[in-house]
Amino acid sequence: MNTNLTDKVRSLRISDFDYPLPDERIAKHPLAERERCKLLCYDGETISDARFDDIVSLLPEQSLLIYNNTRVINARVKMNKPTGGAIEIFCLEPIAPVDYALMFQSTGQCTWRCLVGNSKRWKDGALQRDVTLGGETITVRATRQGESDGTWAVTFAWTGGATFAQLIDAMGVIPIPPYLNRETEASDLTDYQTVYSRINGSVAAPTAGLHFTPELLDAIDKRGIERREVTLHVGAGTFRPVKSSDIGGHEMHHELYVVSRELIAELAHTGRTVTAVGTTSVRTLESLYYVGCILEDDPDATDLTVTQWMPYTCRGDISVERALGNILARLDRDGSTALTGSTALMIAPGFRYRIVKGMITNFHQPQSTLLLLVSAFLGENRWREVYDHALAGGYRFLSYGDACYFTRR
Repeated sequence: MNTNLTDKVRSLRISDFDYPLPDERIAKHPLAERERCKLLCYDGETISDARFDDIVSLLPEQSLLIYNNTRVINARVKMNKPTGGAIEIFCLEPIAPVDYALMFQSTGQCTWRCLVGNSKRWKDGALQRDVTLGGETITVRATRQGESDGTWAVTFAWTGGATFAQLIDAMGVIPIPPYLNRETEASDLTDYQTVYSRINGSVAAPTAGLHFTPELLDAIDKRGIERREVTLHVGAGTFRPVKSSDIGGHEMHHELYVVSRELIAELAHTGRTVTAVGTTSVRTLESLYYVGCILEDDPDATDLTVTQWMPYTCRGDISVERALGNILARLDRDGSTALTGSTALMIAPGFRYRIVKGMITNFHQPQSTLLLLVSAFLGENRWREVYDHALAGGYRFLSYGDACYFTRR
């Protein structure tokens, strides 16, 4: 364990990752042609300006483009009190069933970890709401128990044979980021989903992928760039501000990821340049190395969770190929076709990138963990040079804004 590195990273002051972001620079909606947004390119030495659809020619030959196929659910649900008042419930992650696929297939009842708006107004008893689905009126009841860290276990029970996936689509609203300072609009139902989203589970979009269109993906395929998917369900913690003065006082949220055995084998053996679309893909891919380190020390380990500070405290002296080989051996022993795990990985300056060589991402909030991740990739506080260029150049910021393409020499 490198104690000096751990202390250095934990003592980083979040105020050193601040920059002025006027509200008018925050894009409230995407461009009508999402692939025509600006693209800031930086290779560690030179900043250049392009358009996002130029990414087809910018990606290295024989590279892998890896993106997150998670789909944002209509996680904001309004329920009614017996007195008629409304309570908003924000579904964060499944409790029973804990498996996302099984959760969305549930009929009759399920339980979620939730944020509850105006929770003091929800006294004892159940909330209720009638939902029309397929011409049938379905009665939904919600009860809560077990408050923990400001969240509640909320059990939904409903009549009829509808699945929870059908139910939440009918009664929920897609949760756009709070910094947009507006209500969800009909356009957000498509604008706030990537065109390749297909696995239900996120409460926030992997927004770097919002710039891709089917036509752009087809052009990437025709150029011979291989595309691969991972799944990481984005939690509400992605918007959680760093409130402590140094990052050692910030607790990262855990997120569920799934990576196929086929992709892990490809990463271990082909040596292709990996470009990750979005910070969620970055965190998923970089977490794999640390799962391999856990298995290096204990091939029979049952807890493969990647904890927040693991990159700065674990041995980290094995090769990527060996780490990924450890995962492949474990999957083969268990007869599994995919690695499913949980990560709370904190990527900050001092972090050593093992797998990702290129990154497509948006511009992130000041004093955020996502800006720390970018800074760690660019090195030597170069994020500020990049962001100063973007601010001076009229770039649009945050989820619906313009994009960056970063590479490492």
